[in-house]
Amino acid sequence: MKLGWLWFALLGAVVIFGGAWGITVLRPDVARAVWSSAVIAYAVQLLAYAIARPFVATNPIAGWGLGSLLRFGVVLLHALVGIPALGLESGPALISLVSFLFVTMMIEPLFLRS
Repeated sequence: MKLGWLWFALLGAVVIFGGAWGITVLRPDVARAVWSSAVIAYAVQLLAYAIARPFVATNPIAGWGLGSLLRFGVVLLHALVGIPALGLESGPALISLVSFLFVTMMIEPLFLRS
């Protein structure tokens, strides 16, 4: 169980923070928005994995669905509260957050059974 979480955490960090680095190399003007979204996405993904993991044996779709609801709620909360409070550009912040969450959500099932 812990080995799967460790590999997911490692690959998630590479994907999310590597993606943030790549975006900010190309667009340094949006660095603050992208990096804040990367940190949020990484924390949310680790929490969503922890929520989904116990459901793998009995109902994996329910676990994944709960994780998806968490992700949706975080995107909504970030859009309505986080972005205005931090004074971020909404486009880059939301696009990067949703992209990081989506990509890592697609690799999550590979690690849930390990």
